[in-house]
Amino acid sequence: MTQPIIQPIIQIESVTKRFGPVLAVDDATLAILPGEFFALLGPSGCGKTTLLRMIAGFEAPTEGRILIDGQDMSRVPPNKRPINMVFQSYAVFPHMSVLDNVSYGLKMAGVAAAERRDRAERALEQVKLAGFGTRTPDQLSGGQRQRVALARALVNQPKVLLLDEPLSALDAKLREAMRFELAQLQDDVGITFVMVTHDQDEALAMACRAAVMNRGLLAQTGTPAELYEFPANRFVADFLGSVNLFEGRLAVDEPHRAVVESAQAGCPIYLDHGVTGATGATVWAAVRPEKIELHKRADERPPAIEDVPSGYNVARGTIRTVSYLGSESIYLVTLETGHEVRVTRPNLTRWDQEDFTWDEPVWLAWHHESVIVLQA
Repeated sequence: MTQPIIQPIIQIESVTKRFGPVLAVDDATLAILPGEFFALLGPSGCGKTTLLRMIAGFEAPTEGRILIDGQDMSRVPPNKRPINMVFQSYAVFPHMSVLDNVSYGLKMAGVAAAERRDRAERALEQVKLAGFGTRTPDQLSGGQRQRVALARALVNQPKVLLLDEPLSALDAKLREAMRFELAQLQDDVGITFVMVTHDQDEALAMACRAAVMNRGLLAQTGTPAELYEFPANRFVADFLGSVNLFEGRLAVDEPHRAVVESAQAGCPIYLDHGVTGATGATVWAAVRPEKIELHKRADERPPAIEDVPSGYNVARGTIRTVSYLGSESIYLVTLETGHEVRVTRPNLTRWDQEDFTWDEPVWLAWHHESVIVLQA
């Protein structure tokens, strides 16, 4: 049976935005589906906020067009678009009650008082603030004020809700808790959320899909797992989490295996898949820190072939720094080549962090399926 084709709620078609000589967004093409929690992710100045503001109508594209629910928004003002926006500062009115804050947009739209109150109370229930209507913003916590801003945006029943760094004003503990609340809220209301953030953890934790931006370009779009496990380029690999990059030469490239000769690693790096690259080309073998194992090194001799588990790469180094973070420990290991490698180990028991210490010689091992090759 043929699956029905889902039409995007937002279509960004070859959109470019220039501010004088500055190219803020460079030929971006993107489709966001109804009901998605979508994140625009990247460092400061990458163009993500500019792209969000063009969707909202606060900026006009220099080239290209933006469609919302199939309608070209080029000449549609912000207040006529089927969207609402939650700003980084929340911008709740301090002199109004929570209920009046939430119903303000409905009042400006001429909605009758009884309906305004009913819809505002339902919106407060959606964000778990039922019974808070008579309070003023100064009687609320930071997380509660953020939910008031969300309720005020949801009460107008938009097709798309835009969020500009929605959690940046919260402290670390509350920010982590609000990630789950915001993701659950989006699932409950079923509205498309488009969020801008520079925080990779927020994007990975909340988004169905994300687009990583760099210097105005869309570097890669995919699910959080796709972006993290299969980065398309060095920028995405390095921006999302931590990664160890070994520069080398692609020596073997066959359908089911490849070999990278790397002076930085001090050993050949084996992969369990082909790369479809040019033999002899300069490449970077990428390995995430949590995929590298630490092993005690009793002597200076390399392990015998029969002692190395099948499918593993092995290198020799010395621990230079240990950082204990509670749930995990981070080890910076200097290989014999001088190249530094980051290794992350979970602390599964209270004594895990005592297994390895500073200046201890170790073997590093990582499986050939854990390696991704990135080309220039």
